[in-house]
Amino acid sequence: MTKRWQPTPAVRWIALLLLCAAYLQGGFNKAVDFNAAIAELNHFGLSPAAPLAVAVIVLELGASALILTGFLRWLGALALGGFTLLATFVALRFWEMPQPERFMAANSFFEHLGLVGGFLLVAWHDLKERTHD
Repeated sequence: MTKRWQPTPAVRWIALLLLCAAYLQGGFNKAVDFNAAIAELNHFGLSPAAPLAVAVIVLELGASALILTGFLRWLGALALGGFTLLATFVALRFWEMPQPERFMAANSFFEHLGLVGGFLLVAWHDLKERTHD
C-alpha cells in the first residue's frame, strides 16, 4: 500500500492563510476606514450600510480566524464561501456591463467562483477529518 503525501502543518496553514488573505486585508481595511466600507456598500445599493459594514468586517475577520485556528474551520469556510458567492453576484454582474469593463468583471467573477470552490474543499476536508478522529 502506498502512503499518501500529506502537507506539513506549516504548508497547510500557509495555504489557508493565502486563501483567507483577501478577507483579512478587506476586513482590516474596512475596519480602519469605516467610511470607505459604508461608501462601498452604498455604491452597490445595500442598506442599511453601517450595520452591514460591521457585519462584513466581523464575517471577514472572524471566519478567517476560524479557518486559521482550526476551531470550527468548516463553519468559517462555509461562511466565507457563501459570502463570496453572494458578493460575486452583487458586485460582478458582468452580463450587465459594457466592454471593456465586462471582460475584467467576467474574469473576476469566475476567479471568485474558484475561491468558493476552495472554501468548499476546506469545509469538506475539515468535516472529513473530524469524522475520522
